[in-house]
Amino acid sequence: MISLTDSQKIGMGLTGFGVFFLFFGMMLFFDKALLAIGNILFVAGLSFVIGWERTFRFFFQKHKIKATSFFLGGVLVVLIGWPIIGVVLEIYGFFLLFRGFFPVAVGFIRRVPVLGSILNLPGISTLVDKVGESNTMV
Repeated sequence: MISLTDSQKIGMGLTGFGVFFLFFGMMLFFDKALLAIGNILFVAGLSFVIGWERTFRFFFQKHKIKATSFFLGGVLVVLIGWPIIGVVLEIYGFFLLFRGFFPVAVGFIRRVPVLGSILNLPGISTLVDKVGESNTMV
């Protein structure tokens, strides 16, 4: 079993609440207050889980500046009060930031009993494999 420090446990809780508020804010027709709270909790939780220094190094690598600017710019746009535009910017930045993790996540999901058999269906499998190839080449 993985042992977590107290700050990592707090970070998991903050990240979970952040994802919940983001999802709930989108379900309530892009409520800007809920989206703003979700963004702040998500970024703070991520910082608690992996540490402040590693979070800073992850977001501000030279090859990730474009992705970071879209993601944090989207957070800023949501905080200013334009939630739909901000969420679109955040999603684009999120996919640019975490595209290296998608093949790992797909490999993990393929091991899950029900989801793995869905991902291994002929049409879906080729689509998922193409997305994985395009993410690893960049």
